[in-house]
Amino acid sequence: MAAAFAAVLLAGSASAANITFNTNAAGTGFSSGASLTLNSSTGVNATLKFSPDGDTSTGVPSNVNLGEFTLACITCTTQQGGVGSFFDPFTIDLVITDVTDGGAQGRFVGTSTGGAVFSDVSQLTVNWAPLVIGPGTLNATFGNFGQTVFSTTVFTGIVAPNSGTSLPDGVSTVQGLVSSTAVPEPTTIGLVGLSLLGLGMLRRKSVNRG
Repeated sequence: MAAAFAAVLLAGSASAANITFNTNAAGTGFSSGASLTLNSSTGVNATLKFSPDGDTSTGVPSNVNLGEFTLACITCTTQQGGVGSFFDPFTIDLVITDVTDGGAQGRFVGTSTGGAVFSDVSQLTVNWAPLVIGPGTLNATFGNFGQTVFSTTVFTGIVAPNSGTSLPDGVSTVQGLVSSTAVPEPTTIGLVGLSLLGLGMLRRKSVNRG
């Protein structure tokens, strides 16, 4: 019986070993028309573009990229030069689709107070809510996430158009995490392993006595 219980635990962790998800469903985009590109409000022309991710398969738990912002302003100068642009407050919807769990969906909503942009300066920050979607129907807009959990950082800072390190200039990623309540903690896995080992030793003794 103990062996069967241990097998169920291990099977549960195996079933959640990989999750396929995307953020490119209808509804993802800036709330003013669900467009993926937002134009600046005043000053020289600048654009903020969101690039969602298509179907991505990842192990659980894993840090994941939920999409990318690209801030561009071709005619902006440095802040010292004085030629820049300004974005009014905006919101963006980021729809998570859990392909593995039957297409369940949830929505991270990003809000920004806007701000000024120069070639070397960006005042734009996107704050996210809710921070967690799943398991089950927690913050789900459709379906059931089962034991899968998606979470995101509290905010995403939008880098300036000429800022780039490991990413291209002007690109900022939306960082997240996919995990599962079905994956036992390392301690639990160790206890299950010890249980199986103990059962194997008991069985061996029984055979020897027979």
